[in-house]
Amino acid sequence: MQRIYQHKNKQVKGFSSKYNLNKLVYFEQLEDMDSAILREKRLKKWNREWKNRLINELNPSWKDLYFDLVG
Repeated sequence: MQRIYQHKNKQVKGFSSKYNLNKLVYFEQLEDMDSAILREKRLKKWNREWKNRLINELNPSWKDLYFDLVG
């Protein structure tokens, strides 16, 4: 949750802050940090079409899911 908050509030320098991307449209909950890091690395290798398809399957309106997470 901390990492999502940091991205949403532009506290992390990088791609998301450079291009003003602060909408959470997809996330996965994994059992441990190692699994999460491995999954992130795999997803980063995907092309844009594959990533868009994954998002569209689970969040077709591209709703910001951040507030669903924080309640």
